[in-house]
Amino acid sequence: MLMPKRTKWRKYQKGRNRGKSYRGNRIEFGEFAIKAIEAGRIDSRQIEAARVAMTRKVSRTGKTWIRVFPDKPLTKKPLETRMGKGKGGVEKWVMNIKPGRIIFEMAGVPEPLAREALSLACYKLPFKTKIISREDSYEIYWSSRERCSWITKATKREKVRVIYIKS
Repeated sequence: MLMPKRTKWRKYQKGRNRGKSYRGNRIEFGEFAIKAIEAGRIDSRQIEAARVAMTRKVSRTGKTWIRVFPDKPLTKKPLETRMGKGKGGVEKWVMNIKPGRIIFEMAGVPEPLAREALSLACYKLPFKTKIISREDSYEIYWSSRERCSWITKATKREKVRVIYIKS
């Protein structure tokens, strides 16, 4: 199972998982990929189960890339334990997933077989996903290349939204 060799702290706070993924939202290595379309949290066991399902379907041909790594510890206190006595021990390692994040990529396999293998992996994940190809990767429900910034006009002190689109 995936887990970091060392971390800065033993236990983290839970935090919030809001917004869209502006990093890791394009296909970089393969031809086909699994993209998250809702927010969630992926466990190291779920990553391993999806990887095994994919590689068995394609009979270990082609190449797969895992684009996520669980580096956040989740703690849990034992059952029937009284309140207090500190935070529980580390139960599992997770990664927060935002909508738009690429989870797995695949190359070197024909398209029907790749889509079938990736769909088997999608069943193992705890959030909604979709299978995209390199051609579809720019046809997303929001443009991943669109970046917004706010500029305040010095004269009227009103905010104006400026959209930069890289081509």
